[in-house]
Amino acid sequence: LILPFRLPLLLLVKMMVMRMMMMMMMMMMMMMMMMMMRMMVVMVMMMVVVMMMTTKTTMNMLMRRRRIRRRPMT
Repeated sequence: LILPFRLPLLLLVKMMVMRMMMMMMMMMMMMMMMMMMRMMVVMVMMMVVVMMMTTKTTMNMLMRRRRIRRRPMT
């Protein structure tokens, strides 16, 4: 009677452990994804700020050059 009961218990324990491991892995993956998303958002924001700054400076330079070029033409 003891042996038949032990096998399902072992199977149940194995299933539970597997489930727990899967859940832990999923949680870790979710946390990693969240961190990655946050990092990506921060990186994108930084890139946008840098791009805006560079575009502003470049646009100013281009506009100045265009103005300087346009003044003699007109």
